[in-house]
Amino acid sequence: MDASNVADPPPAHRRLPPWLNLVLRLAATGALMAYAVRDVKWSDLSGHLRNAHWKWWLAGLAASVLVQVIAGVRWAALARPLGFLRPRRFFIWRFFEGMFFSLCLPSSIGGDVIKAYRVGDTTSRRLLAGCSVLADRLTGLAALGVLAGTALATGEYRLGLAAALGVALVLLAGVLVAFWLGLQSIDRIMNLLPESHRARAFLAQLLPYQQRPLLITQAVGWSFLVQMGGAVVVALMARTLQVELPLVVWFSVVPLVALLMVLPVSIGGFGMRENAMEMLLGKYGVAKDQAIAVALLWGLGAILTGLVGGLLFLLDRRAEPAPAPDA
Repeated sequence: MDASNVADPPPAHRRLPPWLNLVLRLAATGALMAYAVRDVKWSDLSGHLRNAHWKWWLAGLAASVLVQVIAGVRWAALARPLGFLRPRRFFIWRFFEGMFFSLCLPSSIGGDVIKAYRVGDTTSRRLLAGCSVLADRLTGLAALGVLAGTALATGEYRLGLAAALGVALVLLAGVLVAFWLGLQSIDRIMNLLPESHRARAFLAQLLPYQQRPLLITQAVGWSFLVQMGGAVVVALMARTLQVELPLVVWFSVVPLVALLMVLPVSIGGFGMRENAMEMLLGKYGVAKDQAIAVALLWGLGAILTGLVGGLLFLLDRRAEPAPAPDA
């Protein structure tokens, strides 16, 4: 056969070099920040910060640390049934480490990858740890959606307490049914795979979630505390600048902004946070410069909380191997 007639193999898919990806994220962050402050008077912005009541910001920072501790407890509850038999403080420690790396990487998803890597000691164990992180993320997003949806419906239709609780229960029921259906499908997926398929052994390790359906319900409950706590954190920090809005407003604004910040667009969510806060708080009569200042205080709190994880990482640079599951 003439070698000239042989078709060349299709080129392999090439990912962007890490340095170029970082440059693009930095450029996107800078562009988003520039757009957010395009019409802001720096004298007004600096005036808000000079007249700030910093005791409220410190209270918000303390609340932020507590919220992350609760999130670490939630993750421990989801990871330990999969064989990661570590005390809660181990997962809280790793959770703060993930927050630190989320500041350095394009989105919070990067921090999730680091958490899975630090918990597992082999490729298969890290993949399983990633499943616990994914379950933790999904329960958090579920609570975020229920909270934001209820708050938005309450504000849009001026619902009373009973009606708002009804909306929340309906949304929560839908979320729990979706989780239940997903867990019940594990057996069906396993049955579709050949006996020798490696994915069967992996899926079998997820059966503890199927056998303990209340575990997911409890994780969603922990997630409500985390998401509501996050809204309270921003509400406290906003009081630093005399921005006082009903808590139901923060229950709708903060989850929506947090959801946008998950998108891998900017570094640490900066730029995304400021533009979203400007748009959402403007509907409640908050001036643009005040909204930007609140977003900056929120971002500063996230940086300092994340630096706690950086300090913990430096104290334990060697990843400890996770214990193997009991035979």
